[in-house]
Amino acid sequence: MNDWTTSHDRVLAQRDAEGWMFLIEAARDLRTTGAITPSGKALARALTDPVRAQASHPLAVLEAGAGTGSVTRALIPQLSRGSRLDIVEANPRFAARLRHLVTTHPRLAARPAQVNVYETYVEQLDTDQRYDVIVSGLPLTNFTPVQVERIMARYLELLHPGGTLTYFAYLGTHKARALTASRAEVRRHAAVDEIMATYQRAFATGRWTVWANLPPAYVWHLQRPLVSADRPEPQSVEARR
Repeated sequence: MNDWTTSHDRVLAQRDAEGWMFLIEAARDLRTTGAITPSGKALARALTDPVRAQASHPLAVLEAGAGTGSVTRALIPQLSRGSRLDIVEANPRFAARLRHLVTTHPRLAARPAQVNVYETYVEQLDTDQRYDVIVSGLPLTNFTPVQVERIMARYLELLHPGGTLTYFAYLGTHKARALTASRAEVRRHAAVDEIMATYQRAFATGRWTVWANLPPAYVWHLQRPLVSADRPEPQSVEARR
């Protein structure tokens, strides 16, 4: 057995462990877990592209709803010296796993960066820090419209003017719920979709379709205006695929 085989086996074992952990947490509360599998490599790369594009200089980055850390592991190698990564995760079991990831990740030992894990909801994050990039892994379509409005308002508050919010939404969830969910659930989902469409019209700089994920997903990039706005206002958006 060579070093590559050992390393490969460890990666596979880690993925299996994360998959089972997601299934267990989804069984506990699918609304806050939001998925039954961790984000795949292609989705993680699309979500972290704004960090990668600015990796030549120190950045302040916030990851919200980090889960077991599949996107976190894509973020850490992109952090230049002097960067800051704040990770927010409300699930205590996920948060414990993220703390272990941060304390054992070899890249953080070789290239020091300030990384913190906060076990809380992003709306309740107590910080004066403002961020260049926010990477959201929160299952927004599983929340109530009021919760989504609070989360999105908090994201814009936490971003530097000109900063980027990146988040994903699974393809086909609206149609799936229309076939299987109650009328109240369908109305809730439609209301959340409309809230997000308002933010997309006002702030989106691009949308990408990630087919190589289970399930496939859209990734949206939204940019906070350089001049602060009280609420989203419609503007022209060119969607990219």
